[in-house]
Amino acid sequence: MQSLVDWYNNSLGGWLPKEVFIFIVSMVPFIELRGGILAASLLNISLFKANVICILGNLVPIPFILLFIRSIFKFMKEHNILKSLVEKLEARASRKSQGAEKGEFIFLLLFVGIPLPGTGAWMGSLIASLLEFDIKKAVLAILLGILMAAIIMDIVSYGALGSILS
Repeated sequence: MQSLVDWYNNSLGGWLPKEVFIFIVSMVPFIELRGGILAASLLNISLFKANVICILGNLVPIPFILLFIRSIFKFMKEHNILKSLVEKLEARASRKSQGAEKGEFIFLLLFVGIPLPGTGAWMGSLIASLLEFDIKKAVLAILLGILMAAIIMDIVSYGALGSILS
């Protein structure tokens, strides 16, 4: 993450506010809120401000994924547009969701909330969409998972209680 922050400081830091940068980082698949909060701590953004910005950034893509990804994937496969990538994403979502049909809410909450490689709101939304989870439950589980991930990343990035008011 330090190299991403260094790149920002050397390339974009003169004209793009650091708050906009962490908002964008929080929207990027696989980096998401986890990377946004870590980058925010490296950029000396206060914990409260970082959480608000990164949570909002991580939430932006979720409704689009939940509502449209199946149709987009179907179109892409039918028209042979990145078909192999789509099939890999579908297979990955299927593997990651083994046993999720029972207890889908808790599964999704923990899947999004525990910051491990390949987990997060993007993949959680993809799984929920492809397995046709109830959308209201999925949104709530993903939101709570994002909040859980934020708390964990706050502890990792800022220390147990450090920088809360700075």
